[in-house]
Amino acid sequence: MKDKTIDYVLRTTWLAVQKMYNEEASKFQATMATAFTLLSIDPKKGTSSTSLGPKMGMESTSLSRILKTLEERKLIKRKPNPDDGRGVIINLTSKGLQKREDSRQRVFKFNNIIKAEIEPDKLSNFYEVSETILELINDKKIF
Repeated sequence: MKDKTIDYVLRTTWLAVQKMYNEEASKFQATMATAFTLLSIDPKKGTSSTSLGPKMGMESTSLSRILKTLEERKLIKRKPNPDDGRGVIINLTSKGLQKREDSRQRVFKFNNIIKAEIEPDKLSNFYEVSETILELINDKKIF
């Protein structure tokens, strides 16, 4: 990977991961984004719609489209928030819980294979470097 910029390596790796997950999800008429949304919803208590976007790092417009799709496929239900009449709680249906579990198993499979193939110290370095890059970005130390 000589002469490649850090952002190039991050971007191409992430795009490959995204493509892999989307190919797997397409077997179930889903996308990585819908699976990620199901994984971000608390399976027992549900999740408020206003906290879901920030939790996932998504814009509300994109999230609204995903939630509409999930609702049409009967994977989620929207209920009024009992603590805030203006808000909505997103709950998983029984079908949504099953799809969430399917997604969770695929994420675990990915993680387990990576952990089996990469030495623990190298993986630890990866996490450390990733956290440092994220901190530099969040602290606006780059731009």
